[in-house]
Amino acid sequence: MPRKPDTPKPTPAELELLQVLWPLASGTAKQVHQEMQKIKPEVTYATVLRLMQIMHGKGLLVRDESERSHVYAPAHAQDSVETNLLKDLMQRAFAGSAKALVLAALKSGISKKEREEIEQLLREDTPADKHGGKQ
Repeated sequence: MPRKPDTPKPTPAELELLQVLWPLASGTAKQVHQEMQKIKPEVTYATVLRLMQIMHGKGLLVRDESERSHVYAPAHAQDSVETNLLKDLMQRAFAGSAKALVLAALKSGISKKEREEIEQLLREDTPADKHGGKQ
């Protein structure tokens, strides 16, 4: 049997739920449902509960069963999941090229403020900075 990846790849619905749960750190299905209704009013409690149960089975959530209402928490840090999704996108859509991915993102109409922030981050994260050298 093939080994499961360390960080499973969430479906779009699972990712949406994770994006609600990460800021909370943990929560019951009721709490997550209340938060999800703010962005998706049509979502039902039963749908949220079932999705959380599926995500627990897939290893995307951990569950504390010590209380009557089970408390769920993300099994993986947000940056870990995002990095894995980005690597997957880069491989599938850009033939593994980080440069092509970044160029596509820059051409997609980002704001001037976002572009300046990206440029600043790149200046701060140069190899010369990491090794104590000069640019």
